[in-house]
Amino acid sequence: MLEHILLQTIIIPAICAPAIILGRRVFGKQSAWIARLGLLYSTMLLIVATFKLTLGGAPIVEQHHFAGPAITLNLLGDGLSLPIALIVNLLCSALAFHSDRYIEHRIAAIYGEIDKKTAVNHYIRFYALFLLFPTGFMGVCFASNLIGIYFFLEILPIPLFFIMAMFGYIDRVRVAMISLMWAVFGAGFFLVGAIIVYYKTGSFAIASIAQMAGTPAAFWTIVMFLVTILAKMAVVPFQVWMPWVDAEYPTSITGLLAVYANIAVYIMLRVLIIPLTADFQVFSLPLMIMALITMVYGALLTLGQTDIKRFAACSTISQLAYSLLGVCSLTIAGIDGGLFFFLGHVMGKTIIFSSAAIIVYTTGIRDMRQLGGLAAKMPLTTALWIIGAMGLAGFPPMNSFPAEWVMFTGIFKAGLMGSAAKLIIAVAGAAAITFSVVYCFRSVKIIFFGPLNEQFADNDQIKDPPLSMSLPLLAIAATAIALGLYPGIVLDLFHKVVSTIPF
Repeated sequence: MLEHILLQTIIIPAICAPAIILGRRVFGKQSAWIARLGLLYSTMLLIVATFKLTLGGAPIVEQHHFAGPAITLNLLGDGLSLPIALIVNLLCSALAFHSDRYIEHRIAAIYGEIDKKTAVNHYIRFYALFLLFPTGFMGVCFASNLIGIYFFLEILPIPLFFIMAMFGYIDRVRVAMISLMWAVFGAGFFLVGAIIVYYKTGSFAIASIAQMAGTPAAFWTIVMFLVTILAKMAVVPFQVWMPWVDAEYPTSITGLLAVYANIAVYIMLRVLIIPLTADFQVFSLPLMIMALITMVYGALLTLGQTDIKRFAACSTISQLAYSLLGVCSLTIAGIDGGLFFFLGHVMGKTIIFSSAAIIVYTTGIRDMRQLGGLAAKMPLTTALWIIGAMGLAGFPPMNSFPAEWVMFTGIFKAGLMGSAAKLIIAVAGAAAITFSVVYCFRSVKIIFFGPLNEQFADNDQIKDPPLSMSLPLLAIAATAIALGLYPGIVLDLFHKVVSTIPF
């Protein structure tokens, strides 16, 4: 079972996708259990691998040859990639269970009265496409060469496009095209950067990038990769796609879009900061300024939203920039905290988006102004939303609280080491946390408290959904709380790698 453990986490979802399509003729909708069980199995593999690394085991290095030596996939599971892959795969597993009722609801809403066979086919298509997310995410986490990362980045736009086009909301085909164009735009710049690396070093291996340190080619390589990273993270001025795509995507799995965007900060650390530390220094201050602008812009944009889905989408713009700010401080604490905040953000955002899915599924309403008083009817959903809000706002015991503490320790250290501009950014960034607190708990008040909408008062359908939708989110919340109480489980793994960077 533990042989080729990294490859298994990539291949298993890819194999399960056609398996559930073929299985639908025999098992119907129940063939979706192939996807769920496959993801649980790969999550178990990652738990074992991460636990062994925690106990002092060596990083996992795998080299796989396909069609002879012509095609090689090199994989690395270390203190950075394994914990990130584990949390991301946990989210994918949870959402594979949570999405069941919601996707049935979307199929009925979009396609109306259709025969059972057609409805089952739509349902199975969703799960087959869904599995491409963990395949792409695991590949990005573990690939140790640039073409591998590029390939897995290019896999992710496939489910982004088709799930949006088939199951999305307003202008779903047009928004699917927007997401596809931005994905291709970003990946194109990444490919150019990879070609520069190959031209200068004769290799696509990430380890070979360090050979370019101190050369003019290093500067342009960083620029190419940064365009990809900033576009995926929706950093101002690349933020225009995020409100549309996140808001109109099927809500039950929009948390994975937060992963899709936020995982770019991991790529930044892996392919730029670690191999080209000295060359990256010149980009540190400009990127921190862009991050601060994005934090404030995204927060103000969020405060102006009344649509529950656009609220969650616009808050993502602001939250993504926190990780960028921490990592670009180029301090050990800043990077450790920035990566840990990435995990806290994607868990909190998955809970918020999925709770929004429950609300839309139950009420059919997206306008927050029409939703007041739902706490009386939906106490469990209210609790989930509050937990998600605490995660986004950095309240204890959520893991975003120690993440922000460690991250801002590093950011302030960068300012106190002689950069007045970075010190000003640190103070402004810490103050900007207030915006997160305001918009997160303002949403709690508007949606769940105050007078109950009259049309809900005598409606027995307005209630907490089946536990199949809530329990997966409670599992995510429990994980976020556990990491908030014991952050060293992950921070120590990050630190083993980050502490070796020669700042």
